[in-house]
Amino acid sequence: MGGTPLVELERLIPGFSSRVYAKTEWFNPGGSIKDRSALSMLLDRIRSGQLVPGSSTVVESSSGNLAIGIAQLCRYFGLSFICVVDARTTAQNIAILRAYGADVRIVTEPDPVTGELLPQRLKLVARLLTEIPGAYCPDQYSNPLNPQAHLATMAEIDEALDGEVDYLVLSVGTSGTLGGCAEYVRSRGLRTKIIAVDAIGSVLFDSVCACSRIIPGHGASVRPAVLDRADAHRVVHVGDLDCVVGCRRLVQREAVLAGGSSGAVVSALERIAPEIPADSTCVLILPDGGDRYLETIYDDAWVRDRFGDVSHLWKHSVGFPAGQEQDERQEAEEEREVVPC
Repeated sequence: MGGTPLVELERLIPGFSSRVYAKTEWFNPGGSIKDRSALSMLLDRIRSGQLVPGSSTVVESSSGNLAIGIAQLCRYFGLSFICVVDARTTAQNIAILRAYGADVRIVTEPDPVTGELLPQRLKLVARLLTEIPGAYCPDQYSNPLNPQAHLATMAEIDEALDGEVDYLVLSVGTSGTLGGCAEYVRSRGLRTKIIAVDAIGSVLFDSVCACSRIIPGHGASVRPAVLDRADAHRVVHVGDLDCVVGCRRLVQREAVLAGGSSGAVVSALERIAPEIPADSTCVLILPDGGDRYLETIYDDAWVRDRFGDVSHLWKHSVGFPAGQEQDERQEAEEEREVVPC
């Protein structure tokens, strides 16, 4: 667990005068950065005997990656796992969870007040905890062991680059990665500025819009207890199309196949690139790989059905006048049918 490769990206942003590195978190055994959080939240309880093989049950709400990390650990240690997901979770992730032996419960009806699925997932988790004796919920939204896991994430980056990190760009969901990296930066007195990437329509950093979010993995409709907004030096909000374009540019220019939140991070860096001083060192945390998004982000028909013909945004984007790419993305987003968040 951990020790994931840090890869230099030399062609991601043409003409960019700073160095860019990617922390490729899909090299964790469960395929994402969430493996770190899963291990942190479960291991002490397993070692202390609070979770007993053959009799204990773990219950958690997850959009996919954390669930897979927990499912793998529960299978290895002989624990039962009930995973509460929602209708946006991909069929592939559900299949992986079931292959590990997880009992998958899928929430399909949104909360009547917010119109979001996450509150309904959390309600189901709460009910299961009252029904199953001794059940344990890691609760990634409030468990301090979630951000604690990412002290190691930032330590690996720091050690690999000898403390020479000017900008760290990461996506925010439960805010575990943000919190752990920020704590490490403060404790070591690093100069690193942390750029938090949130979804348009998310409540984490007060993005308000009439939009539906279809790319999972970053943003949230409920503010996590472990979130400290002061951990971010700057926040960049991105839309679903930004995620798609970021992913497609990453694979086209660097041959790196990454997931939706990685596309969000790439788009955020592109947006702030003109403001970054020359010869800076930027690190992108890429949470997962693109193999779980082949039927969505990397499927031309899926993209065309939701955003129209936007392939020019990654196939022929070099040489666009400043600002034109972002304007075209915004126009494509506005043409989508939207519903209240």
